[in-house]
Amino acid sequence: MHSIPTFLRPLLKGHPLRPAFLLATLISASLPSHAQEFAAGQPLGTVNEAGNRMELSDNVKVFGSFHFCESATFDPARNLILAMNSGDRSDNTKNDGYVSLINPDGSVHTAKWIGASRSGLELNNPLGSAIRNGVLYAADVDHVRSFDLATGKPIKSVHVPGSTFLNGIAVADDGTVYVSNTREPEVIFKVTKDGKSSIFAEGGPITLPNGVAIDQNGNIVVVNVGSTAVITYNPKGKIVKTEHAAESGNDGIVVMSDGTKYVSSVKFGSVSRIRPGQKAEVIATGIPSAASMGYDTIQNQLVIPMNNNYALAFVKL
Repeated sequence: MHSIPTFLRPLLKGHPLRPAFLLATLISASLPSHAQEFAAGQPLGTVNEAGNRMELSDNVKVFGSFHFCESATFDPARNLILAMNSGDRSDNTKNDGYVSLINPDGSVHTAKWIGASRSGLELNNPLGSAIRNGVLYAADVDHVRSFDLATGKPIKSVHVPGSTFLNGIAVADDGTVYVSNTREPEVIFKVTKDGKSSIFAEGGPITLPNGVAIDQNGNIVVVNVGSTAVITYNPKGKIVKTEHAAESGNDGIVVMSDGTKYVSSVKFGSVSRIRPGQKAEVIATGIPSAASMGYDTIQNQLVIPMNNNYALAFVKL
């Protein structure tokens, strides 16, 4: 039996839950963060009176778990949605962003997967997210951060000089990152696999750039909050196509394998569909603050975060 530290005895005295797990929890909380290893969060569950962890039973569904969720991306290997959460930005708290794992029906799998502990983790205000080759990428203020998709463990953090508000993000097969900076300077940054950054695109039709995606030909597609323009660049930064969504104020972009594009308007709450060579059409409306959506390839649905509504919207295709 471990000796109980004097400062913990008043907390345990007369407490209705006095098994070893309570003592371990209190001792763990009292240790400095550097003494703990990084650990991802567990699926929803709790501990019963006997001290055994009990997972959520199949007849229970829990929804929610978001805090200003800006983007959602889909992991087909686990059939789960990864929802990025910006933490509590109202009091200027640092390093409280987190990632939730969400089931395809919108119910919660793991409330805090990345962010259950802060040891070895820095994640402040994650907005855009993308998955490529077993790695989760996040745009976080002025950094591009990457995490192991299997464990959630941080891999790398790259500062992007000159950035002020990194937002939408896409990753090419070779690991090159393309990330928008929505505030001044209004540009698209390119970050190579070795961490070198440069301006990939600026000026012209770019006005408050937001969502970024990679199309079926390896081109980079960008949408704007400030216009209806949907701009396609080749990897050398040359504009090869400009299309237009049905409404402006755009945030999210999903590009399908046949070239069809879906664009979400955070300003007007709609989703535009742009089929190759055709005029855009609105396929969904009334979605408050429709942000950076992802595509669930198994259930064939768009997953659309609703920012300060702390919710996700689903659009079956």
